[in-house]
Amino acid sequence: MKRVRKNYRLEFKIQAVSLSEQRGNVSSVAKELGICKESSVTWRKLHREAKLTKEKQIFSDPIIEASQ
Repeated sequence: MKRVRKNYRLEFKIQAVSLSEQRGNVSSVAKELGICKESSVTWRKLHREAKLTKEKQIFSDPIIEASQ
């Protein structure tokens, strides 16, 4: 069975990053939001590097790159 990769909106990613930073627990926030922990970790990294923006998202988001 082929696995389907989900694409999340930028606003959702930013909210997920914010929640995980507030709570300090990536795993519990990811579980609560129904996303994988690895996505949350990647989004936090991109956010720290100021790459989680609409202008750069297409080129720096590995989830989008992998689906193309």
